[in-house]
Amino acid sequence: MTRAWGKKGWIVVSAVIVALLLVLAIVFGLNASGLLGQPAAAQSSTTGQSSSPVSSTTSASPSVSNSPSASSSTSASNGPGASNSPTPDPSSPAPSPAQQVLAKLSLEQKVGQVLMVSSPVTGADANTLAALNSMHVGNVFLKGRSYDGAPAVAALVNQLKATVNAKSTGGVKQFVATDQEGGLVQIMNGPGFSAMPSAIDQTGVSPAQLKTEATSWGQQLAAAGVNVNFAPVLDTVPSAAFAPQNAPIGHFGRQYGYTPQAVSSYGVSAALGFAASGVAPTVKHFPGLGRVTENTDVASGVTDPTTSRNDPYLLPFKDAVNSGVRWVMVSNALYPRIDATNIAPFSPVVINQMLRGDLGFNGIVVSDDICDAVQLSPYAVANRGVNFLAAGGTMALCTNQALLPAMYQGLVQRSKADPAFAKLVDAAALKVLEIKAESGLL
Repeated sequence: MTRAWGKKGWIVVSAVIVALLLVLAIVFGLNASGLLGQPAAAQSSTTGQSSSPVSSTTSASPSVSNSPSASSSTSASNGPGASNSPTPDPSSPAPSPAQQVLAKLSLEQKVGQVLMVSSPVTGADANTLAALNSMHVGNVFLKGRSYDGAPAVAALVNQLKATVNAKSTGGVKQFVATDQEGGLVQIMNGPGFSAMPSAIDQTGVSPAQLKTEATSWGQQLAAAGVNVNFAPVLDTVPSAAFAPQNAPIGHFGRQYGYTPQAVSSYGVSAALGFAASGVAPTVKHFPGLGRVTENTDVASGVTDPTTSRNDPYLLPFKDAVNSGVRWVMVSNALYPRIDATNIAPFSPVVINQMLRGDLGFNGIVVSDDICDAVQLSPYAVANRGVNFLAAGGTMALCTNQALLPAMYQGLVQRSKADPAFAKLVDAAALKVLEIKAESGLL
């Protein structure tokens, strides 16, 4: 009896133990299957995010997470060549009008935008028209002297503008510039143009009155179709006694005074007056020609041994930049205290470090004439535009239209041979297009 009960008892105990083991197996199996506690999918996702670089990149990518077809983009990212076709970032800004135009221009048309060819103000010649039509040049400088008045100038400008088309400039309109400073430097005369006094005589009125008069002079230019004036001169001549020895500026009375403060007060007022008329002023000749004794137009080796990078005579240019001018012309002189190796138009120190960096200028840096100027005679014409853009310049001015083809070819050939230089051409052309967009020329 005792032995029988014991056998039954062990059977019961064994059954209970087996039942408990089955229950435990079921419990642990269910938990492992995700029906208890954290879902298995969440466990897998968490593990994947912490260990898989693909999952981490996908979850961090706004282009994938915001895409309505995110799942297909994610699977495509694991396929061949996917890294070469990233999903566009919808947060990227749309291209500006200038960028859109640049993208449509050929290399030759881009080069044309960074050049300015001359035309006699009395009538365009074959060389000028060839540059505009065949070499895609997008900007014109009216040179010489005209006494036939505004209607004659307007007729010429209309002739020049008629060369703009899809083939020549991609439809981009022209900057048409001239030298209308006053005194001995006044290209346009006759009916419709006031007889402007020289800069030193313009200081006979207050700066406020000069601004009013410059606005009127600018309106006369605008009525004739001119939209850029290579004025005012912001070079400071040290004294009235030195002025006759200063061949390019003081000798002709082109200075607004004999201290940087006076030049700034009157020169910037004149610039603001031209700007108010819708004609872009061009302050010149950075970093200054008031201390030289020879003229770069007719002499070589012209050097300013005094002007330094932080010179007080830079004040008028600094104030003009702060006032919002969009054009600055660089002189052709050598400044050994700034850059002992390169003349100013070929100097990265003068253009990039001083004008762009120190002064914060972000507009068009235009050269003085680099075709006819005797100062440039040691340099091959084909290299002059290249050197200017390589130094940080934007637009190369050529006042001898017969030499323009050599400068044009030099820029095109260098761009084709040197991708890094081609990018400089793109940047300069884009800057020109940006300022044209501001001026309503796109």
